Amino acid sequence: MMFRSFGHGAQNGAPQRRVPGVSLGLTPVAEPPLLGTWAEKAERNVVMDREFELIVYGATGFTGRLVAEYLLERHPARRWALAGRSAEKLAAVRAELGAPPALPIIVAAADDPSALATMAARTHVVITTVGPYQLYGSHLVAACAATGTAYVDLCGEPAWMRAMIDAHQAQAAANGARIVFSCGFDSIPFDLGVYRLQQHCIERFGIPAPSIKGRVRSMQGGFSGGTAASLRATLAAAARNPSLVRLLADPFALTPGFAGPDQPNGLLPHYDAAVDAWVAPFIMAPINTKNVHRTNQLRGHPYGRDFRYDEMMVAPGLGELGKAAAEAIAKANPLGGPGGPRPGEGPSREERENGHYDLLFVAEYPDGRRAALSVRGDRDPGYGSTSRMIAEAALCLIDDVAGAGGIWTAGALLGDALVTRLERDAGIRFTVER
Repeated sequence: MMFRSFGHGAQNGAPQRRVPGVSLGLTPVAEPPLLGTWAEKAERNVVMDREFELIVYGATGFTGRLVAEYLLERHPARRWALAGRSAEKLAAVRAELGAPPALPIIVAAADDPSALATMAARTHVVITTVGPYQLYGSHLVAACAATGTAYVDLCGEPAWMRAMIDAHQAQAAANGARIVFSCGFDSIPFDLGVYRLQQHCIERFGIPAPSIKGRVRSMQGGFSGGTAASLRATLAAAARNPSLVRLLADPFALTPGFAGPDQPNGLLPHYDAAVDAWVAPFIMAPINTKNVHRTNQLRGHPYGRDFRYDEMMVAPGLGELGKAAAEAIAKANPLGGPGGPRPGEGPSREERENGHYDLLFVAEYPDGRRAALSVRGDRDPGYGSTSRMIAEAALCLIDDVAGAGGIWTAGALLGDALVTRLERDAGIRFTVER
């Protein structure tokens, strides 16, 4: 069972807190300035005296290894380290990747707050691929918030994310810790796809679109074993605590103090004239939708306070074949069954490089005007593209964007600077189609 209802949920009727900000431009309430020279960074109080720029925490896992491999290939001059709970396994990964023997190794277990705090204090940014985050991530977020350390992860676990927002937003803001969840396939391509399409709509029509549809047109390659484990952990947590069901079902679960209008539910297969095809539920829609709405809130609602968003996947085939395919997708096991990858497992390099995805975002206005933008990636979404996205998000925090501490989304904090990085280095393209 997946929780996909996009109704008001727990926050229906909650007082709507006005967040100061511009009404049209896609500028955060406290706009993160772009960073320039190292001297300029120092003037903006960016952490300069730490031993490392980056630490890859979870480097012995499948995705963590891919992040380390990408840094070695694409950004070999960075000051960084491998981290995890086993020095022996980390040393083995370092050797297998052909990394310099001098590449530092840091040992810190996920259940050791003291070790995590010491690790966090040594670096500018922590990249963590150690999930499920609701089981292994809470102490690290606390450590980064306490030490003013930037943080990026691959989390798609909204109940845990909301708990972290409630617990650590104030301290992260006070200490300048920029914490950014969901820096992989969930939810960067979707969050930034909506962000860039709204930019286009404002430039073209003068106002943001009140409604956007996200549609997965095609995708080759699966979700990671860690993603499947996170989904299972979320469902298990909801079974133990039924109050979580409401939060999981609420599209505004990550926008404390704000509840927007009713949202399309995305539950039932149907014919969608916007893409001239049958569409079916998409497993990642619940987390992506929550992040899109949080970006809108953090930026001062530039998409509008009545913005509506839904996300589904396009079924192959036309007519009755498309209908049958959409219905089959809706009934399929979203976790891939017992034969799917486990955490630490994944596809071969050839499979990753042969993967791809093609996402379409369609903006619709009440008077019939439309605009569309695509986001395409040239690697499989769950591994090859995700490992690049999280690495570039971390580097963006170091090189490109300053900003207030707090718990952010990629769309709210990194915005155009991350789009530029992804297009330049990560094989992702944002293209206006109409």
